[in-house]
Amino acid sequence: MNDLTPLALARRLGSVYGQRFGAEPLTYPQGVALSGRLRLAAIEGTSSATAAEITALVEPVVANPALLPDNGPCLATVCFADELFAVTGDQRHRELLLAGADRYLDRVGFDPDVRVEDFFFAGTLLGRAYRLTQSPIYADRLMNYLAATDTLQANGLYWHCHASPWFWGRGNAFAALGLAEALSYVPDHPKRPSLVARNAAHLVALAGYQHSSGLWHQVVDDPATYLEHSATTIIGCAIARGLREGWLDGADWPGILASAWDGTATRTGSAGELDQVCGSTGPLDNRHAYVERPFSTGIDERGGAMALWFSAEMARSMAGG
Repeated sequence: MNDLTPLALARRLGSVYGQRFGAEPLTYPQGVALSGRLRLAAIEGTSSATAAEITALVEPVVANPALLPDNGPCLATVCFADELFAVTGDQRHRELLLAGADRYLDRVGFDPDVRVEDFFFAGTLLGRAYRLTQSPIYADRLMNYLAATDTLQANGLYWHCHASPWFWGRGNAFAALGLAEALSYVPDHPKRPSLVARNAAHLVALAGYQHSSGLWHQVVDDPATYLEHSATTIIGCAIARGLREGWLDGADWPGILASAWDGTATRTGSAGELDQVCGSTGPLDNRHAYVERPFSTGIDERGGAMALWFSAEMARSMAGG
């Protein structure tokens, strides 16, 4: 029988994902997977060895950050760099994170159509940059942007964007985790209380759509759509973070989280295979396109990176970290 504990699953996933870096295209799943490996190493007391491996993997991008294209998914690849810097003390790792955040602010910016992906890209990049520098430009741009987003609907869910007013599963997960990232890294901003309340209310709405398996659907409010792995791990990560950091209370959050974990673990294979991960999805023209969006079953970099983050978050909570 497979060991389905968070630590065991994190080890399994970390042996598959986050083992390569630099293959085209460089996008956020590669960075999230490296971050997940560093978080697992911190729990297991192997940070120095893991950081040395990752340092060697990322050296080409550290030496030349211009290898990252100027778009949000690519710049968010550097989300691991502050965690690597915390272990190595190498200022180039710190500067890589800040280079990604600065380019996001200066050359990419927030999509005027208010895409939920930006919640995550901004939350993880600008939040980390603020924690590293304490410069208010990062906190103000991030928190003011999140507070001004206007795609949250009466049912408590987010549209993918204005042009695609449908409740995509991973999109709502990006919104939840993007807010969680911002709240984790920016603890002292005037907009924080309203964003804590918004994050909690969104997660309450999502909990109402959780399937009995613990997973969430590809289209959140459509139970006829497939149960999607990455939406579940990202939402689970946001819930686990909120519980650990103390901004979620009420509801049956431990039970909701345990159900999400069980659904994730039972749909993750012994070699890191994942069941039903929605493919890369920009804004789509109609609701049916989301319903029919293809998924992969097997090794999937996007789903594996987020499953590793969720597993590490759960393992950290269980270890009392």
